[in-house]
Amino acid sequence: MRQEGSSDGSHQGETLVEVRHLKKYFAVRGGLLQRVQGWVQAVDDVSFTIKAGETLGLVGESGCGKTTVGRTILRLIPATAGQVIFAGQDVFALNPTELKKARRDMQIIFQDPFSSLDPRMPVGDSIGEGLLVHGVRDRRQRHEIVIQTLDKVGLSPDHARRYPHEFSGGQRQRIGIARALALRPRFIVCDEPVSALDVSIQSQVLNILRDLQHEFGLTYLFIAHNLSVVEHISDRVAVMYLGKMVELADRDELYRNPLHPYTQALMSAIPIPDPSLRRERIILKGDVPSPLNPPSGCRFHPRCPVALEHCSRHEPEFRDIGNGHYVACWRVD
Repeated sequence: MRQEGSSDGSHQGETLVEVRHLKKYFAVRGGLLQRVQGWVQAVDDVSFTIKAGETLGLVGESGCGKTTVGRTILRLIPATAGQVIFAGQDVFALNPTELKKARRDMQIIFQDPFSSLDPRMPVGDSIGEGLLVHGVRDRRQRHEIVIQTLDKVGLSPDHARRYPHEFSGGQRQRIGIARALALRPRFIVCDEPVSALDVSIQSQVLNILRDLQHEFGLTYLFIAHNLSVVEHISDRVAVMYLGKMVELADRDELYRNPLHPYTQALMSAIPIPDPSLRRERIILKGDVPSPLNPPSGCRFHPRCPVALEHCSRHEPEFRDIGNGHYVACWRVD
């Protein structure tokens, strides 16, 4: 068991997670024999890296494939193609024993803080279950780690004996964070961890995540659709649309200079706290196409306000245009 504060800055800046050409297609079956009639292209050729100690925000509309990316990276669902390299290991090539060992370093915080907890189990047992699975057999040692972890997320020792229904939504999400933190992982997928919470509680949970990152040297993939939340917590931000990555850049660069028309439309929807200022809103026409039958060429072109004829026929390359700013758009040169 790693001790508190054991993470140091010796690996800071090294690539911890590398996602290479990740694809995840879900089969659509029908008919009497339930034959495959099509494929939902939930994630289609996504690549990015996450450095040790940083937070990569992953944003996009509902259904764009954000959650599928996070769960596929952890092998909670099998990938269709691609590679995920974690700390030099190919996650998809690990056997069950190796994968169990690697999962100690890779955890997830789920979106729904209620359904992700067993309602028949005290929260202390839920938090300690991972410790038991990974070889911490001594009940007293597990209890001590659970109490320490609850304290880290702002809960008291007596909360360990209570059941999930006795907590508020914000408290349940703290329990979810504690469960992910108990094994002292290096990498955590945060799957919309504050989207179900009130705004006042969101800031508390985000501050807890930031404090834990600094204390334990954690690396986050932070999945969200709220761009204000992502701006607050992320070091770099990636934007997805219909299973594809369309833009990736440093947080300040992306919010100051969004280049992809989809990113520009998302940014225009962010409220400005000063009522005397107004931002020109970009309203996208039409609905998001189905990932079962995505458009040819650039997938955004049916809704793009500046699309060229070329966009409907040829898919743009996701390329670095300088300073680590990646974009997939024919309009950008």
